[in-house]
Amino acid sequence: MSKIIFTTLLFISTLTSCSNYGQLNVIADLPSSLSENSGLATYNDSTVWVIEDGGNKDEIYQVSLKGEILKSLEVKNGKNHDWEDLTKDSFGNLYIADIGNNANERKNLEILKLPNPTTEPGDKIDAEKIELYYPDQKKFPPKKDALFYDSEAIFHHGNKIYIVTKNRSKSFTGEAHIYSVPDTKGKYEAKLIGSFTPCSDWNICQITSIAISPKGDKIIALSYGKLFIFTDFTWDNFTKGNMQEIDLGARSQLESVCFLNDNTLLISDEKAHGEGGNLYTYSLK
Repeated sequence: MSKIIFTTLLFISTLTSCSNYGQLNVIADLPSSLSENSGLATYNDSTVWVIEDGGNKDEIYQVSLKGEILKSLEVKNGKNHDWEDLTKDSFGNLYIADIGNNANERKNLEILKLPNPTTEPGDKIDAEKIELYYPDQKKFPPKKDALFYDSEAIFHHGNKIYIVTKNRSKSFTGEAHIYSVPDTKGKYEAKLIGSFTPCSDWNICQITSIAISPKGDKIIALSYGKLFIFTDFTWDNFTKGNMQEIDLGARSQLESVCFLNDNTLLISDEKAHGEGGNLYTYSLK
């Protein structure tokens, strides 16, 4: 991270340190037009790309680390059914997870693959569709004790997109499933990789976003108040490594996480019940 970016983050964090956000440092109040933000991705500069979830525009937004919208791009050939996370690959392609599935009844799940948005000269950007389905889902929706097919979390590694599900079952066990699909245009049966149980409290243990570090040696899963850090893993099932649980001490509607660099996370939450709607940093050191 450059000295300019670090100095800016430190200055803003100092101004907001009197507020109680647990271990999170507030660096920006996001615009009200992004109150339902649901995904973050960075390109090693002083900005972050943001999406909103279902019911909002088919657009991606470039936002400064001070919370100012710098640019918006309309996504062609990619309707926002329920956009829930962002990730990028080593070539700069951006992936939108249109796999939000609260009722577990969608049959049009897809991941949108976009070229590097930082180099787009106009106000529109093309999208290719990676369509997918879960082979173990037989009913739409399944019974209440088998609502395993919502997801708000993806990351890219190698030539695959990894998907982590958000458990909505009753009774709630916390179990999250991991699937993968190729990162190229097409229609695929998602491959079930494995599962893990981060914790078992319905209020704070549903996975809402996931990210992989620039070096590829850490994977961070976010919930409504906790981080789950995976290290010392092998592919494909990264949960076979070590998992560290960190309680952030915040209980807002945390929706998105990405790496600003190998030791610093950007995290955002939706504006809900008069709180949230912020962009935060968290240091892994």
